[in-house]
Parts: sequence; structure tokens; C-alpha cells
Amino acid sequence: MPAEAAVPRPASTILLLRDSARQEIEVFMMVRHYEIDFNSGALVFPGGSVDKGDQKIIERPELYSGADGLDASALSFRIAAIRETFEESGILLARAQGSKTLIDAKKAAEIEAVHRTALCEGNTTFLKVLTDSGILLALDELVPYAHWITPEGVPKRFDTWFFLAAAPPEQVGAHDGKESTDSIWLSPREALEGGESGRFKLPFPTTRNLIRLGKQPSVIAALDDAGGRPIVTVMPVVTKLNGGRQLRIPLEAGYDGELFEINPP
Repeated sequence: MPAEAAVPRPASTILLLRDSARQEIEVFMMVRHYEIDFNSGALVFPGGSVDKGDQKIIERPELYSGADGLDASALSFRIAAIRETFEESGILLARAQGSKTLIDAKKAAEIEAVHRTALCEGNTTFLKVLTDSGILLALDELVPYAHWITPEGVPKRFDTWFFLAAAPPEQVGAHDGKESTDSIWLSPREALEGGESGRFKLPFPTTRNLIRLGKQPSVIAALDDAGGRPIVTVMPVVTKLNGGRQLRIPLEAGYDGELFEINPP
């Protein structure tokens, strides 16, 4: 009998953006540890799986803003995106209770110093981080950008939402040294050039999203463009032609094509 297909695990990632003096948009990226069992050594955006603790936060609407019109599934992806980004980078998209502005770098650093390690090691919950710190998640800062599902037949699959967000002022981020071994702000152009030269290992979805992001001249332009686009779910299909392997994705997803070589003959 054929093996049962792996069920995709819900996951989220954030493309944190900032403008640079070179008039290029920059995005925060991390190099995953070489011993991690998924995308080891790859240059990726911070993110990870939705967990049960994210569901508990949904039950506490006073702990987040920007939830109008979102169902429980959509909320869980957004909450996970902010939590995972905090765990992996220390960057926190949140506001103090009663405030309309994001917490500053000083406040974020204070929360990180007290809670980040414990959260990453499973010794506290994100719900407790929020309540102890008197903050609420800024879900309205996230703009849906893309939705990718790992192809069928792959042992470890993810159902991943990609979000764009302007990086909070002066929160520069840093990798945790465990799941990730390096972190860097760089333009999509630099990341793609690094992938071509062999400096970086870029997963296929990361490459396609960097190419698309690189067309935008500024953070505002990128957010506006994403806000006006419908999200087309992408689940690549592996094909074989002329001795090579290709990935086929929906043309309407907006990635400048539908058939991409992944193993040229």
C-alpha cells in the first residue's frame, strides 16, 4: 500500500522590511542551522509553525488589535507569525496597552531580555509574555503576501502564509544562535546574487518571493502593492522534461511564469 500523504503543518513567516540609504528595500533574513531537519543552512525569513499556545491567545481579544473580519484560522497564522519572529529575531510587532504606536527598541529589548530565551526553550508561553509585559499584538501591521503549500510526496510539509510588515523603528533583530546561525539585513538583489554565487542557499519559495519583492522601490510601495493583490495559493507540482526537473506553479500567482527549472539537464 502507498504511504499515507503527509498533512501540511500550518506555519507563518514575516518579511520584515525597511528602506535603505541606497534607495533599495531591505529585508531581514536568517541562516538556518545546518543541523535543522528542514531547510538546513538555508537563508530564510523568520517564521515557523502555528502552535496550541497561539490558539489560546485568540481567546483573549484584548491581547491583539487589527482582528476585524478575521476568523480563527487567519488569526492563528498572524499570531504565530509575530511570535515566531520574536523567538527567532527578537523583533516584536506589538503596542503597549492603550497606545497606537509600536513599542520602541528599548521596550522590545527589555521584553526580549526577560522572556525570549524562556519562550524559545518552552519554559514560558507567549500569552504570559504579553500579559506580563502589558502589550498587545499589532496584527494590523501584517499584510498578507503569499500562501505556499509544500508539494505532495514530500515527507515534511507546511501550509505557510507569508506576510509583509514594516520593521519597527530601530529594532534591528538578531539570530538566536540555535535554530539560526546568522542574521542579516539585505536587499532582495543582494540575496538573489548570493544565491547565484553559492554564498547563500535559497529555497525555491524564498527565491520567487525575493524576485517579486525586489520590484518594489520602497517599503510603502511594497505594502501598497501587496494590499492590492489577491492571494493565489501555490502548491508546486514536480514535473520531468528533457532529463531535468521542473516545478509548476499557478501563473496567476504573480511569479513571472509557471514552469521553473530546479535541476537542469
